Amino acid sequence: MDFEWFDPIMLRNFLYAIFGVLVGMFSSIITYKLVNRSTRFDIPNELEKGNLAVGIVVGGIFIMIGLIVGLIIGMSLN
Repeated sequence: MDFEWFDPIMLRNFLYAIFGVLVGMFSSIITYKLVNRSTRFDIPNELEKGNLAVGIVVGGIFIMIGLIVGLIIGMSLN
């Protein structure tokens, strides 16, 4: 049986991308929980009240997730 289509480097890069995304998501969740614990207010309650500053902070966390995932996937495809 001929395995010319199988490329171990591509498989390694794919696994690296998956692992990197999981690490990025885990670190962003931990960051969100640390920010929530280190502040004197509760982030979900403030978001329900319509606090714009808290919304910008949470938006920054989501941007961080996007940058982490994008960089990891971009690096793994090289």
